[in-house]
Amino acid sequence: MHIETIVEADDPRLADYRDLTDVALRRVLEPAGGLYIAESAKVLGRAIAAGHRPRSVLVQDKWLADVRELLAADVDDVPVFVVSADLAESVTGYAVHRGLLAAMHRPSPLAVADVVRGARTVLILEDIMDHTNVGAAFRGAAGLGADAVLVSPCCADPLYRRSVRVSMGTVFQVPWTRLPEWREAGPQLKDLGFVLAALALADEAVPLDEFAARRPERVALIMGAEGDGLSRKALAVADTVVTIPMAGGVDSLNVAAASAVALWALR
Repeated sequence: MHIETIVEADDPRLADYRDLTDVALRRVLEPAGGLYIAESAKVLGRAIAAGHRPRSVLVQDKWLADVRELLAADVDDVPVFVVSADLAESVTGYAVHRGLLAAMHRPSPLAVADVVRGARTVLILEDIMDHTNVGAAFRGAAGLGADAVLVSPCCADPLYRRSVRVSMGTVFQVPWTRLPEWREAGPQLKDLGFVLAALALADEAVPLDEFAARRPERVALIMGAEGDGLSRKALAVADTVVTIPMAGGVDSLNVAAASAVALWALR
């Protein structure tokens, strides 16, 4: 790595880090530019361990030793921009409490068949637009034994900064990729031997404990967004509808909590 001290907020070398609070801007720039932002030494370390490569690192001086350790072993020469806390906040639009950010090269998308090869339990996230819920679902998937995560074409980006942070970097641990539309994805997953189980409220739904007692060899759990729930296309392609029995007048759980309960039952 090579270290460069920067003292001006409008320095062109900091272009990747500007205005990270503007979600609409990041949705445009991250996929098109092939970049995502990793925040904190722990997340950067997990990204590097997963084979991802930084384009640059933005760090405050007191965390520079952590960056040296992370980049010393097997990462090619990377520019490390050392800035003050005030300058970091001025550039990014928020207080960088965790000390460092890294602009990471986004890896090429993986084929669905490659991601689920050998998998017994897969989590599918359909059109979940809240980055916090996506990150929490990945963390649950990693901790509760999902072999892979698949996300719908319109699902929020798992590599968005907030998703990565909430997941504690487990988005780099669990294999994942995007599905095509259901008309293609449904038959493809069934051809690969998966039973598609949609978690939803329905009169014909099977209670989760009953489904888990006779779980298929390969199962893909389909989770929908809060409020709207699963789309009609997702429900149409599903082999069965499963529900989590609830009490206390509550009809459902947050999607990340529901996916964690379902994965625990199917472990």
